Amino acid sequence: MSQSAKQQTVWITGASSGIGFSLTKQYLDAGWRVFASARSQGELTALIETHHNLAFVPFDVAQSQQVEKVRELLSEFTDHLDCAVLNAGTCEYLDMTEDHPDWNMMDRVMSVNFFGLVNSVDVCLPLLKKAPRGHLVGVSSQAVQAAFPQAEAYGASKAAARYFLSSLRVDLKPFNIDVTCLLPGFVDTPLTQKNTFPMPFLMSSDEAAKRMFRALASRPYEFAFPKRLSTMLWAGRHFPKWWLGMLAPKENTKD
Repeated sequence: MSQSAKQQTVWITGASSGIGFSLTKQYLDAGWRVFASARSQGELTALIETHHNLAFVPFDVAQSQQVEKVRELLSEFTDHLDCAVLNAGTCEYLDMTEDHPDWNMMDRVMSVNFFGLVNSVDVCLPLLKKAPRGHLVGVSSQAVQAAFPQAEAYGASKAAARYFLSSLRVDLKPFNIDVTCLLPGFVDTPLTQKNTFPMPFLMSSDEAAKRMFRALASRPYEFAFPKRLSTMLWAGRHFPKWWLGMLAPKENTKD
């Protein structure tokens, strides 16, 4: 069934927890019709029971064979999407102290953070093209601004996502679709709760979602936050020797 033209529609991936779940609440509170996707409902279950303008659309973004089915399911709910917030992501860290690091994690992380983003664009692009002015939003990370230890897989996948979105911004302009890349800093989510290192300027997922929602109203090319972290990473990017000295483990010395 098609939705009223007066009610804006948004599709959010990775919506069952963390930033995606908080974004879902933001859009619902603003009166949007929300289609929320994840592998399972997770924290969405209670929201679905209490919000008639929320529908769950199961999707494992790493599985390209699900693309057509998910697109068809979305099309049963709406004839267009005003916005798609492609937020699904994962994180693993490479341990170089091991004799044989788990290089397979590059495939695992890329399959979600980059190819999952590609699969999600494949799902939603036809519906965005049918909107008066579509808005495609992808979530990268402040980790792309400067190198972090053990982040070879995560950082590379998010850098690929950022470039992919930048190119889409050019190619989708003729279709009246705006493209925004979000670059959040450290956010308290089930993923980051596993981290064992300091996370400067850590914020809650609700606070991160509020900042994202407010920023997206103006459809920026990119939105990186918090600014204090951006400043710190700017220094790391422009003074790489200093950054290396700050973060790299000390060299092993022999007696």
